[in-house]
Amino acid sequence: MAPLFLEIEGLACRRGGRRVFSSLSFGLAAGELLALTGRNGSGKTTLLRALAGLVRPDAGTVRWQGADVARDIDAWHGRLAWLGHLDGLKGDLTVAENLVVAQRLRGGRPDGLEGALLAFDLGPLAARQVRTLSAGQRRRTALARVAFSAAALWLLDEPLNALDTSAQQGFRSALQAHLAAGGLAIAATHADLGVAGARTLELGSSLSHSGGGA
Repeated sequence: MAPLFLEIEGLACRRGGRRVFSSLSFGLAAGELLALTGRNGSGKTTLLRALAGLVRPDAGTVRWQGADVARDIDAWHGRLAWLGHLDGLKGDLTVAENLVVAQRLRGGRPDGLEGALLAFDLGPLAARQVRTLSAGQRRRTALARVAFSAAALWLLDEPLNALDTSAQQGFRSALQAHLAAGGLAIAATHADLGVAGARTLELGSSLSHSGGGA
């Protein structure tokens, strides 16, 4: 068995005073995708936000390579890239500027910008202000920012939202490349992400393996 990079043990979270999940435990090794499924309100977004350090769980531990991430949350944030329902982009900045600024805030170098833009067909839009873009174009920009980050762990909430068929395929290709390079990903999704051997966690159910994705 491959060594686990990410380990979740006994995680429990509430939302609006209601317990959405408890005693949640699982682990991921390098190159693995975990697809989160379940009905609306089952806690998919809450789990992602807890893993990202954006909300504090009621109980449980998140470990990265054996170390509790809560002991150095800044270092943890440097290892992950987060994409929520909102794209989190700066409207007055251009597409390219959004990627570069985000990378510099992470302490990284803006190397490989053209490749990230190309992967999501954003080259012609690179100099456009984000506030002028369509919803699908903004989502592609947000996904390109994730890919450009070089973060080891991607946390994605419905990444295919607002994407047309071509853009969805571009994302799947980027995700596959990330996993092939030893990255990890956890995604809340109702769609097939196109990753053979992806694992699935239906909140309120159990962890399983999928032959063709989520």
